[in-house]
Amino acid sequence: MDAAEQNHLPKKKKSETEDDKRRKKIVPGSLLKALVRPGGGESSPVDGDQVIYHCTVRTLDGVVVESTRSECGGRGLPIRDVLGKSKMILGLLEGIPTMHKGEIAMFKMKPEMHYAEKDCPVLAPGNFPKDDELHFEIELLDFAKAKAISHHELLRYSVLLCRKTLKTCNSYIASDDLGVIKKILNEGEGWESPREPYEVKARISAISGDGKVILSHKEEPYFFTFGKSEVPKGLEIGIGTMARKEKAVIYVRKQYLTESPLMHIAQDFEEVHFEVELVHFIQVRDMLGDGRLIKRRVRDGRGEFPMDCPLQDSRLSVHYKGMLLNEEKTIFYDSRIENNDHPLEFSSGEGLVPEGFEMCTRLMLPGEIALVTCPPDYAYDKFPRPPGVPEGAHVQWEIELLGFETPKDWTGLDFQSIMNEAENIRNTGNRLFKEGKFELAKAKYEKVLREFNHVNPQDDEEGKVFGDARNMLHLNVAACLLKMGEWRKSLETCNKVLEAKPGHVKGLYRRGMAYMAGGEYEDARNDFNMMIKVDKSSEADATAALFKLKQKEQEAESKARKQFKGLFDKKPGEITEVGSEIREETKTIEEIDETKDNDEIEEEERTRTVVSMERKRKWSEKAWPIMKNVIVQIGIQLGVALLGVLIFQYVSSRFT
Repeated sequence: MDAAEQNHLPKKKKSETEDDKRRKKIVPGSLLKALVRPGGGESSPVDGDQVIYHCTVRTLDGVVVESTRSECGGRGLPIRDVLGKSKMILGLLEGIPTMHKGEIAMFKMKPEMHYAEKDCPVLAPGNFPKDDELHFEIELLDFAKAKAISHHELLRYSVLLCRKTLKTCNSYIASDDLGVIKKILNEGEGWESPREPYEVKARISAISGDGKVILSHKEEPYFFTFGKSEVPKGLEIGIGTMARKEKAVIYVRKQYLTESPLMHIAQDFEEVHFEVELVHFIQVRDMLGDGRLIKRRVRDGRGEFPMDCPLQDSRLSVHYKGMLLNEEKTIFYDSRIENNDHPLEFSSGEGLVPEGFEMCTRLMLPGEIALVTCPPDYAYDKFPRPPGVPEGAHVQWEIELLGFETPKDWTGLDFQSIMNEAENIRNTGNRLFKEGKFELAKAKYEKVLREFNHVNPQDDEEGKVFGDARNMLHLNVAACLLKMGEWRKSLETCNKVLEAKPGHVKGLYRRGMAYMAGGEYEDARNDFNMMIKVDKSSEADATAALFKLKQKEQEAESKARKQFKGLFDKKPGEITEVGSEIREETKTIEEIDETKDNDEIEEEERTRTVVSMERKRKWSEKAWPIMKNVIVQIGIQLGVALLGVLIFQYVSSRFT
């Protein structure tokens, strides 16, 4: 579509604001302006701009009603408002946008243009003659573009990723109530900003709103940890929007002036202006959120965080030094010494390094050096321990990310090359499954399934290969979920295969195992029997699964009998005690081990001969009809006993 066509499209009508509705109520002659001193430049403030101005209100005969100027009895503190955001009287809302920077103007206002306006959003000061016609003398000191963001958004990392869109602004608000405003003097470098618990170095000076020096400028930067209340709250909010080497003025109102080691806050400060130069900050990340796994950047890397980090599975090259967190800081490994200065190379997402090590390297930039403090459960308690590292040891790694290679892009590859790449990733998942790393294995299978969303087979033969591969991956995911104890999700994944191909034998087998793990025995039996109907060659596997199913049913029934044992030895008043015993005896049924080799995942061998299983039946199986009758009788007697208790309690209550 060209520009001419776009011009003919209907433009989206801008919604009318409350201020727009107020402006419609202005009556000609109710607001008059007289220029006292012209300003400079050609631009005037518009909605979204922060305006800084002095205001003196006089009666028509010259008596000062109120003023921000010290020579007129005020505090000398100018007013800061944001057009379109701040609550303002109608006369100033209409008059200030007609002014230039440095201009002084006199506005003659009828009562309805100031505090006598119907539904005026600003309350009149005490004893203010709001029903009189008044003169408002305004000096526009400065104005600049402003953008409002909430305090909560500011502290979220996602807002920091939006800094590129904010750099075109001269200033922007850092709180909903306009209590913190930042004006950029010099742009910084990059667009990463400090957040909790980063370590920050900044040169800071401060003056009160009326110009009194509170904190003198020092050459030596002030060092503080972000989020530790080591600077006033409003100042920290503002610094949390700054980039390295940025200079800015941060205006902080009273409600955000909290006590801190940086400075004492006098109670009569209505506003403090902080001039800040953000010299440097060190990225410190609490990886788990509980202070146990901490990554501290020692040397900056190349590129922008986090876009240039190896977030996805990649081939990484690192040098590292491992130390025990004891008094001696014992070094147990140094790749530069132990490995003849050859770096460690590994693929992320494959469990080849301790979990804490990999989590932190994924958030490093090439060339970065980081110091990682790691608890034992994310270090070597779940990973082969190097010599000299005792069980339960807290460790510290000094890691240098030399570089990384991202996975091959499948775009432009032919079908066979794509399937080869998929097979390589699936084989890696199979290895991880055998090693018991089910979460990592599942991630590999799911990665290929995501990539498959962009693959389009060109003919029936490719379509069959592609469909078989996708079904295989879904069943591998289902196997992982089952091992992770999530049988319902495993069931849902199997259904994806069976919806596409209802007679899929391996899909029926896997779903039957999921049903069995969840105690849905009848559904499991149906799936195993269906296997035999669909494919006679699967009879041995299906029969073995049915045998296991019968064992699980017997175990469940035996457990139920044990729970009800002794129930009828109790008196009616002791039934509640029996219930507590049942709860104590109840245990989770052990997960079914269904590790058959399907989809290239090797699983435990199962009995394949029905005859041998029949010969080894226990006598309890033969006695099942008798036991079944016993259980039925127990249920009947339990109901009768409970009914008797209720009747007894009812009769007792009638005669007491």
